[in-house]
Amino acid sequence: MIKEIQEQILKLKKETNSAILAHSYQSEQICEIADYCGDSFALSQWAKNTPQENIILCGVKFMAETAKILSPKKRVFLPNKNAGCPMAEALDYDLVKHLKKAEPDRKIVAYINTTAKLKELADVCVTSSAAVKIVKAMPDEKLYFLPDSNLGDYVKKQCPEKDIKLIQGGCPVHASVTLDDFNKAKAEHPNALVLIHPECNPKLVELADYVGSTSGIMDYAIASSSKEFIIGTEISIVEHLQFKEMDIFNSQSNIKNNDKSGYGPKKYYALSKKITCPNMKLTTLVDVFNTLNDLDNAFEINISEEEIEKSEKCILKMLELGK
Repeated sequence: MIKEIQEQILKLKKETNSAILAHSYQSEQICEIADYCGDSFALSQWAKNTPQENIILCGVKFMAETAKILSPKKRVFLPNKNAGCPMAEALDYDLVKHLKKAEPDRKIVAYINTTAKLKELADVCVTSSAAVKIVKAMPDEKLYFLPDSNLGDYVKKQCPEKDIKLIQGGCPVHASVTLDDFNKAKAEHPNALVLIHPECNPKLVELADYVGSTSGIMDYAIASSSKEFIIGTEISIVEHLQFKEMDIFNSQSNIKNNDKSGYGPKKYYALSKKITCPNMKLTTLVDVFNTLNDLDNAFEINISEEEIEKSEKCILKMLELGK
């Protein structure tokens, strides 16, 4: 049944001149039929550069909004309209506006995980992979960092030359993992390297063998000579890495000759079963099919030209500083 639905989706994708973009936290079933699978900002860049006129973004709403901001002439759809992001939606617009007015000389650095509306108030946008580089490149010393205070704490420690004020907020899923969870995972897998996303608690980040974005974690694990890894980000990444490892395992010539002595697949473990994003899990393969099957009645992201002009400024500044 899954293969049949995937084949129908691929057929509809061609017929409707659509591209399917999936965030790394989506299921393997969805990633298999996606034109591109990766981090949130990478999806937006891909949306901008792909020739298709319709973008089916399998992720959460702020990601689809960012794609629309960078591709205003294209139609962008979110397969499940209820797929939001508590971190992106938690900050109050008027509060941030008040902070900006209270200290006009303190620039606002906004994590990409923010709504299009909040991006209007930001001076620059950052991704988890480029946050430190961009903050260091800013000529300004006094900054606000929002909305993820855990990522902000990591950036602050890497940029001691900056005066950074953190605005309390963050990803409730990553922030749910405790030191006890960390110690338990390490006790169960003492030889495993711990790879952690900076949205996690700073105490855990300090103990990690590697700290980075989702794509950074995956790239590090694949390139590493180590054989065991504890993955400190959304639990789906464990599955994706396991699939990638099986591809490598099955492609080995000695495996084909039924001699498995020369290669042992890497092993991946979840830091905690609590790192499961319910919003990312909302989008199903059938949601993607239903969207493509009836684009005119699907959930489309609509942002006015005026709003796009205001919100894209911080993204363009990020691209400028991130070169």
